[in-house]
Amino acid sequence: MEVTRKEAAQLLLAADDILILCHRNPDGDTMGCAHALQHGLRSLGKRARIRCSDPFPSRYSFLWEGEAGQDFAPRFIVSVDIADEGLFGEGLADCLGKVDLAVDHHPSHRFFARNTLLEPDSAACCEIICLLLREMGVSLDRQAALCLYTGMATDTGCFKFSNTSPRTHRLAAEMMEAGAPYAEINKRVFETKSAAEFAAEREALNTLEVHCGGQAALIVLSRELYSRCGVTEAELEGIPSLPTRLEGVEVGITVKEREPGSYKISMRSVKRVNVSDVCRQFGGGGHRYAAGCSLSGSLDEVKSAVLKAVEAALA
Repeated sequence: MEVTRKEAAQLLLAADDILILCHRNPDGDTMGCAHALQHGLRSLGKRARIRCSDPFPSRYSFLWEGEAGQDFAPRFIVSVDIADEGLFGEGLADCLGKVDLAVDHHPSHRFFARNTLLEPDSAACCEIICLLLREMGVSLDRQAALCLYTGMATDTGCFKFSNTSPRTHRLAAEMMEAGAPYAEINKRVFETKSAAEFAAEREALNTLEVHCGGQAALIVLSRELYSRCGVTEAELEGIPSLPTRLEGVEVGITVKEREPGSYKISMRSVKRVNVSDVCRQFGGGGHRYAAGCSLSGSLDEVKSAVLKAVEAALA
């Protein structure tokens, strides 16, 4: 059942022992949502903790500095920034079918929770969490503000992407006024890379292929590359934007090998193509300009299928 922001707030205010779920390969938005919500719930005297199938990248450690662990059997489960149970990952398999409230902003959301707060016009799920916490009467202090600013910044490419709205800017400005160290966050998240990340990015660019008369570009991240460079998929969250930096490219495609014969596809669109529609053909989805899906087969088969769909969309 879809609920309003006020109804979602009432559900959380009536709950306790709350478990917050992040999607696998966590990004700044899902982590920012989770830690802001956890912080807000604890400020109300509630017990709350976070789970994710994959480790959180160390570059985001400022989101949870000083947080104490809490151990309890959850009585209420909320997911943040998760469009589909398929994004839970193996580590959250025990939570399938048990989510009481899903908070999300993906237009392709598949209603898997008992209650869903969906606002697809939000550039980041952190926008929704910001307004939801206010609805709950939570004071957005410095810690909550830095979490929420991080989510908004990362899901908008530091406010460069076309999903950025006037409300996004207004809310981000309010988080800055609340004490979010925005310059430090932007430097750490967008301008600082480890030597391993530099090496992985260089190798990824060496796989670049241009298709569809220069309108599509594709790169491949193999399991061997992750191992050789000593990085995880979550640490390379910025790589899917690389192909669209090539002049003339309308659709950027990143093919990530998960297991032998299993690939995750991340797509980015510059303007014309709705890549969520393209990914939906393969059981995926997302946003108009950023989406993903999963395919099985050989690398050549996967690339061929994806490029055929992108070519049709471009036409």
